[in-house]
Amino acid sequence: MDFIKTTEADSNYNQLEQMSVNQLLTNINNEDKTVPLAVEKAIPQIEILVNQVVTKLKTGGRLFYIGAGTSGRLGIVDASECPPTFGVPHNLVIGLIAGGDQAIRKAVEFAEDSKEQAWKDLSAHNMSNKDVVIGIAASGTTPYVIGGLKACNEQGISTGCITCNINSPLSQVAKFPIEVVVGPEFVTGSSRMKAGTAQKLVLNMITTTTMIQLGHVKGNKMVDMQLSNNKLVDRGIKMLMKELSIDKENAKNLLNKYKSVRLAIKNYNHGN
Repeated sequence: MDFIKTTEADSNYNQLEQMSVNQLLTNINNEDKTVPLAVEKAIPQIEILVNQVVTKLKTGGRLFYIGAGTSGRLGIVDASECPPTFGVPHNLVIGLIAGGDQAIRKAVEFAEDSKEQAWKDLSAHNMSNKDVVIGIAASGTTPYVIGGLKACNEQGISTGCITCNINSPLSQVAKFPIEVVVGPEFVTGSSRMKAGTAQKLVLNMITTTTMIQLGHVKGNKMVDMQLSNNKLVDRGIKMLMKELSIDKENAKNLLNKYKSVRLAIKNYNHGN
């Protein structure tokens, strides 16, 4: 199969500058509606990769994301939300971006064009074959990401990818590829739009499913979440009230004592 970049194909719309605000918003929304359906088609691929991630993390491994630009930022967002949401260590899920942390806010010119830099960035984390590395690139052609996965394969490290083109060079390199084909963007080539949305949805699915499989959710609640602000403390109190059938004051006292929803439930049940 020939490799065709549908992410770079001409938009299905033209004369965008002549559209009204309402027309622009409506047409963008119509395109966005197609993204979850594209993700749905990729669930079999996502499942295979998630099973690999769960297996690796259960044996003491870590999950790494590598990407450039929007893709790199999305990986960092997903990684950074795991500790507060699921109470896991900050080094369990790690996002790396071409150009380093400064590239999170501002584009770093030509950072994505180095084939060697990703492995250098990963090597700073003492990689082992217990780890799994997922390369994120809408186009599936980013040298930083492809080079990183190639190096991981040579070291016996499991590799996956999230891309929005079929049969891309990145998919050929990744052992567990995910291809979510969203088609042409509303603004031709602006892959921060549908492709970025698709990547975000898949990342949500990967880490949420993995963390549930690892036991960080009870029922449907984030019992291991970090109580790092008043909103989360209040959420924790409500969880305890519902789970233990106790009033707000008792729930508050339990949370103050144990500093963890899970520990509060465990110790309350043991004490009663």
